[in-house]
Amino acid sequence: MNVWAVWLFWILLGLAVGQALLVWRFVLALRQARWDVPPETPCPKTAVVLCLRGPDPFLPACLEAILQQDYPEYDVRVVVDSPQDPAWKTVAEAVARHGAANVQVRPLTARRETCSLKCSAVLQAVSELDASYEAVALVDADTVPHRTWLRELVAPLADPRVGACTGNRWYMPAVLSWGSLVRWLWNVAASVQMFWYRIPWGGTLAVKLSVFREAGLADRWSRAFCEDTMLYGQLRRAGYRVAFAPTLMMVNRENVSLHGCYRWVARQLLTARLYHPAWWLVVGHGIGIAAAQLACLGLLGAACVLGDRLAAAWLIAALSLYWLAMAGLTATLERSVRRITAARGEPTDWLRRSALFRVAAALLLTQGLYTGALLAALAARVVQWRGVRYRIDAPWRIRLIEYQPYLEEREPVQTAESL
Repeated sequence: MNVWAVWLFWILLGLAVGQALLVWRFVLALRQARWDVPPETPCPKTAVVLCLRGPDPFLPACLEAILQQDYPEYDVRVVVDSPQDPAWKTVAEAVARHGAANVQVRPLTARRETCSLKCSAVLQAVSELDASYEAVALVDADTVPHRTWLRELVAPLADPRVGACTGNRWYMPAVLSWGSLVRWLWNVAASVQMFWYRIPWGGTLAVKLSVFREAGLADRWSRAFCEDTMLYGQLRRAGYRVAFAPTLMMVNRENVSLHGCYRWVARQLLTARLYHPAWWLVVGHGIGIAAAQLACLGLLGAACVLGDRLAAAWLIAALSLYWLAMAGLTATLERSVRRITAARGEPTDWLRRSALFRVAAALLLTQGLYTGALLAALAARVVQWRGVRYRIDAPWRIRLIEYQPYLEEREPVQTAESL
């Protein structure tokens, strides 16, 4: 038993060191963030596309922010699932309040059965753009952009080698529920992977329209489950790269239940299964970490029963070092992102010291939920997303099998619960 205990100690230590190296490079990128876009940087005419289904809690704030961008020439294309959707009224009120002339609101009419509703909505919006537009910027309803968001997002497209530019999400929930804490912790780790693999995030994503046509994205999006994860591979084949803008770590303050968090993580992992360039590394990493920790816990129980103090000491040291390392890496990343968001004047004091024991428990819960969601994503053939059901036969064989308009009555301003 002592031999196994020592082996597990070194395995977990190696995993911790490996993850620390990955985090270190990501933190360097975050700390090199530049907020000043040089005045000579081109600002091509851009369409900001917002696709809506349901009353997202921060939709009013999102619309207010989009309509007040510090950008010389842009307009906003909003595609709402249907005129009966609760989001339609929210959009109409925001446009009327601002008297905005650069906003076009349309219902989703080109609903394809071979891709997700979001892909259909994005394609509909892009198809209506004339030749004067040079870029399209995608934004999600849970994103509240700062004034220079669009400038920072479009600026890297001036590089002829860059086909798209992306930011990433970061959770700072208002309510420290178990679901919200687990989603924050899981996303911390996911953000590091997305940085290393250059996986774009559709909540803050700009694409050159010339590259959109050259890479055949219209055809791919018309047969895809998501518009972002698959983008890296398509652009790489066309000879372009995806740029990451570290200043665009966008804060999401929504809450979520534990069940809602599980479904969300499983859906993120499903998109990775379909389009991630190194999906089996993700699987191996997730299952390997879970197996090593479970083996440690199992052997620790056996060592306690048999009275093997030396083995128990090795196993306790292994688990303690690994969990302390994960807590330290999480804290380091949180501080780096807080520096960016604080520079924009956004509040960052969401995590109270009194919640540290709850966070420690959430770390363990995250590991279990992640393992379960990973297994669910491996087996998923039918998935439900905002009340719409899809059958997943292959990455480019998606079928919409059940649809109805979003009719849930809910005031988005009165709740911060994710849809």
